[in-house]
Amino acid sequence: MTEKRLGPQTIRLPSAPSILGIGTVSGRKEYLGPIGKYVDVDADQTKLNLSSWEAEERSMLQRAINTVLTKTKMLESNIDYMLMGDLLNQIVTSSYTARENAIPFIGLYGACSTMALSLSVASMLIDGGFATNVIAATGSHFCTAERQYRYPLEMGVQRTASSQWTATGSAALVLSEHRQGLPSITHVTTGRVVDFGITDANNMGAAMAPAAISTLRAHFDETNRAPEYYDLILTGDLGMYGKSIVADELCDEFNEFSSRYTDCGCELFKGDTSVLAGGSGCGCSALYMGKVIKDFELGNVKRVLFVATGALHNPVLINQKESIPGIAHAVAIERE
Repeated sequence: MTEKRLGPQTIRLPSAPSILGIGTVSGRKEYLGPIGKYVDVDADQTKLNLSSWEAEERSMLQRAINTVLTKTKMLESNIDYMLMGDLLNQIVTSSYTARENAIPFIGLYGACSTMALSLSVASMLIDGGFATNVIAATGSHFCTAERQYRYPLEMGVQRTASSQWTATGSAALVLSEHRQGLPSITHVTTGRVVDFGITDANNMGAAMAPAAISTLRAHFDETNRAPEYYDLILTGDLGMYGKSIVADELCDEFNEFSSRYTDCGCELFKGDTSVLAGGSGCGCSALYMGKVIKDFELGNVKRVLFVATGALHNPVLINQKESIPGIAHAVAIERE
């Protein structure tokens, strides 16, 4: 236990479970953006012909799973566990998708941090000897998230400058025992819930940024690593305002932080002003992982610190004027 636990929040994974592959499915807006060339399937929503946006979200998650199984030449029977979560009540997207697959299912809820959370738990299962192959998957849909967390699209409510655009897309990764030359998860830093009293549900970046700062500090302190150890430090979906909070806070502590740091929410729709403060949702960091894995394959990066962020709020509590707790989980991904 002592050789694996480096501190209160961080563990080292001696076996370094590897990422065998990733399958990604995106909506049209995401596909036409900067990450489109890294997406496996363009799920043009007008052609899905399904009965609801929720059905579309489930379809994309299933297609991501099918895609990664095909790419890694795996069968359902090869997978020991499937770890999934999403943004909808009772994680119904994940649960209803799981019923279509004959794989033991562990449902997770970390809001938009679910990609890192599922990778964390999957890698711990493998490192602990409880599994050989695990799927980690998540996704989101702009229309389902708007309906649940904000207002029906038909109302045409004016969006604020700090609002973010929930990504429509899904990603599924297969993790397995260590393979030489593949990106592997070496460390996990599990986040603490942090609440700085933000009550504006249209300013998720500000609500989540303190959690990202807390997790980053814990990771650097407990691993005894500096930001320059990594080629890329990537937060999940803070958007332009949340990213600026993190950068302003940590650049004073770490000289090399700003040159290595970016946010998936800022990159996913880069150049598209219609998304206002940037991208968000489980699908935001999940889709961007497609680019990260490709960069590993091309040798553009060797060490990445992936810190997905989540706002653990609920529409009922927002209406009761409760503040918004944030969470951030970090995984260190490295390739020899």
